[in-house]
Amino acid sequence: MATQPSATAAIEAHAMAKHVRMSPQKVRLVVDLIRGQKAEYALQILRYTRKRAARDIEKVLLSAIANAERKAEDAGESLDVDRLFVSRCFVNEGSRWKRLRPAPMGRAFRYQKRTSHIVVAVAEHHLAAQERAAAAAAEAEAHKGVKGVVKKARRALAGKKPATKKSKK
Repeated sequence: MATQPSATAAIEAHAMAKHVRMSPQKVRLVVDLIRGQKAEYALQILRYTRKRAARDIEKVLLSAIANAERKAEDAGESLDVDRLFVSRCFVNEGSRWKRLRPAPMGRAFRYQKRTSHIVVAVAEHHLAAQERAAAAAAEAEAHKGVKGVVKKARRALAGKKPATKKSKK
């Protein structure tokens, strides 16, 4: 039996790109620019940053936003994408490609091509989650009364009298 997430829980989603052919040190320079920013503002920063890593990070951020939308859709909740912010983003070192370069006198120099694992997580602000939960509760409350009125109207049209409570003797 699957459990429903609580109504006030903020939606959080993440995306990951592994083995990106770029040094983690270079990618961290760009990731530090967007940490903690609103998702929309972070996308603008990445679009106008003149670093090669910005393209890969932008793809991961867009994927994280899409994952958050899908997560909200699966939970049957509404999500305002404008309320998302970059909650976590970090870069880990991936595997290294070891290569050899010919050197004088029959020797070889070894060098390494570094790769990165980029992780970006977006979350809904806790105030936005509370507003969304309050709106959902208000809508449920509004529909709750309507269902009772409809049942009473149907019974009246059918000619049935409403059931009375029987007293115990």
